[in-house]
Amino acid sequence: MANLCPPLSAGEDTFELHLLQLELEAVEKQIQELLVRQTELRERRAALESSRVSIQRDTNTLTTSTPCASLHRSRAPWTRSSQMSFTPAPGHHGPWVQQQRKTRARPRPRTSPPPPPPVFEISTRNRFAPLRETERDAVIVGDSIVRYVRATLAKGKVHTHCFPGARVLDVSAQIPAILKDGESVGAIVLHAGVNDIKLRQTEVLKRDFSSLIETVRSTSPATRIIVSGPLPTYRCGHERLFRADGLHPSRVGAELLSDNISRTLRSI
Repeated sequence: MANLCPPLSAGEDTFELHLLQLELEAVEKQIQELLVRQTELRERRAALESSRVSIQRDTNTLTTSTPCASLHRSRAPWTRSSQMSFTPAPGHHGPWVQQQRKTRARPRPRTSPPPPPPVFEISTRNRFAPLRETERDAVIVGDSIVRYVRATLAKGKVHTHCFPGARVLDVSAQIPAILKDGESVGAIVLHAGVNDIKLRQTEVLKRDFSSLIETVRSTSPATRIIVSGPLPTYRCGHERLFRADGLHPSRVGAELLSDNISRTLRSI
């Protein structure tokens, strides 16, 4: 696997470790925020409980003080005028009629129950969820090496565009037509350079790759860019991975390259 597609497999563990570290830092940050929020809610609850106890204490004091006041008044000295009055019965001279004075009972003070404590809602939505839920299609663009490459995604489709004999600048010229609907392409895999290596112009090849990458960025800024290849040529001990020409991958080699590209697309 390492000899077949070094640009994709080399450093793959480091890249995945970096992604895991970023996700771990995000989760830890969210935990810290929840802990701070938990402390605030506990302080708020303690303040509300203290206020509620204070209100109940005041209510109990007011309720027990009312009967004491009535008992104190009942012990006041009685007077004949306040207790009863005697008037003769009208129209005849008969016995005295006792008339009692009616007293109006005072209403007891009513206290309203304390208001219920406020309810706080804590959002548990993962802010990194949209990054996983909005996976889009991907494309593979390259020379004849990618003719039989069939990569897959967990969500979305992977489209392969093969241009036999194409050099890096030839692939760059096809980018605007391929990425004309750039919003639907989440990632692009660029596999080219095998037809440029035989010219042995290293500095020219570097500039051509830079131009290719810049073309993709200007055409679709939101598209992820993955550079793949060129693959090494035939080596002793890897006969089953190449065809008879020693350049193009065999069926087994194409499946292995497809698997490497699929794992790379799923890891971003």
